[in-house]
Amino acid sequence: MRIPYQVGITGGIGSGKSTVARIFASLGVPTYDADSRAKSVMTTNATLVEKLKKEFGNAAYDSSGKLDRKYLSAQVFGFPERLEKLNSLVHPCVAEDYQEWLNLHRAHPYILKEAALLFETGSAGKLDKIIVVTAPADLRMKRVKSRDNRSDKEIKDIMKRQWPEEQSIARADHVIANDEVNALLPQVLKLHEVFKSH
Repeated sequence: MRIPYQVGITGGIGSGKSTVARIFASLGVPTYDADSRAKSVMTTNATLVEKLKKEFGNAAYDSSGKLDRKYLSAQVFGFPERLEKLNSLVHPCVAEDYQEWLNLHRAHPYILKEAALLFETGSAGKLDKIIVVTAPADLRMKRVKSRDNRSDKEIKDIMKRQWPEEQSIARADHVIANDEVNALLPQVLKLHEVFKSH
């Protein structure tokens, strides 16, 4: 059974990696959004749900079984060892989910895996190529503030948990600049041609 070429896409908060991923998706490229799939797995995987309740308390879920993300964030925010514990429970389940998803998309020349922490979790090493989406820090701050109800401090804390942009660029195979100077579409189309005929 052939495995499609696997391309990872990442970038710091507010860089616009999801926007870029949506352009690839509109070209017919199957796109796995690791962050939203993780949220789904955290409510649909019964074994994981039990482990999370045991570790973080029953209050991690409301009475309808919906994950209380605000509560869970409060449990791990500012506690590196608790965050590590959460990741150690969730990441293997997401990796399993990704593998199943990949098997369903074998007919495609390549797929895209979008994840905020592609390098940080070590999953970048399992992919064929990595795209890093970049944008100046002040522009990223502006985007996140207009999109989310977060304070400057919260945004800066999230930025601190992610690799510095220079570090990600150094490990990237391709870089897409989403700086409102360079047009996104030509950059995406160019890479689409490269990956289609890899």
